Amino acid sequence: MSRRALALSLVAVLGAATASAHPKSETAIHVVRSGETLSLLAKRYGISVGALAEANRLARPDRLRIGQRLVIPGKLGAAPVAREPGPPPHFVLSPPGLDGRAPAFGWPVEGPVSSQFGRRRAGWHAAIDIKAEVGTPIFAAAPGRVYYSGWEKRYGLVVKIQHPEGFATVYAHNLQNFVDAGDEVYQGQVIGTIGRTGRASWYHLHFEIWSDGKVYNPLSLLPPREARTEPEEDLQAEDDHDDEE
Repeated sequence: MSRRALALSLVAVLGAATASAHPKSETAIHVVRSGETLSLLAKRYGISVGALAEANRLARPDRLRIGQRLVIPGKLGAAPVAREPGPPPHFVLSPPGLDGRAPAFGWPVEGPVSSQFGRRRAGWHAAIDIKAEVGTPIFAAAPGRVYYSGWEKRYGLVVKIQHPEGFATVYAHNLQNFVDAGDEVYQGQVIGTIGRTGRASWYHLHFEIWSDGKVYNPLSLLPPREARTEPEEDLQAEDDHDDEE
């Protein structure tokens, strides 16, 4: 082989090695869906929020439009298949298996369940919503001591009760609270009335059950009754309260 041919061969080999060591940075396109945020997408694609905002020249990174097309920078080749994010770690979706520790909870209000515990369009819902007319009485689901009664931005007027064995219940969006922190309550005591205070789009009770830092589906701990459910309301207008912030 001549010196010229040998030199050209070496150049070709070195060029291929360089290209392999520095592959082209590819991009993918993501179409924004309901409930998605920039931080959620950055986590999904394994890039920083800043890189995603800069690649798309977003003047308001906190505001995405449904249907908006975003460039996803990086070595992606193609957009990954969208996967539903799993539940937050403190959500218990399976039967609780509490070995009889739970109090014998009673229903806190009469009415149909209008929104279930678990996954919703825009996040995870740590409660059931029970629909009722404004002013309907709210009952303590079990005996215990009130550890909070007052206003919170998302819940509006809310009552929180500590029960035996480390359990607690939350009653939110109330029109009125009839108990104060430190009060002892008995099961079935009227503790407030149904409202739509805080971030709520219709009159209902947002009801949660907690134990040892975990939140449980109230329907797995309340006594069974004749099924009374309604089609879910416009959940975009109702706050998720907790987990996809």
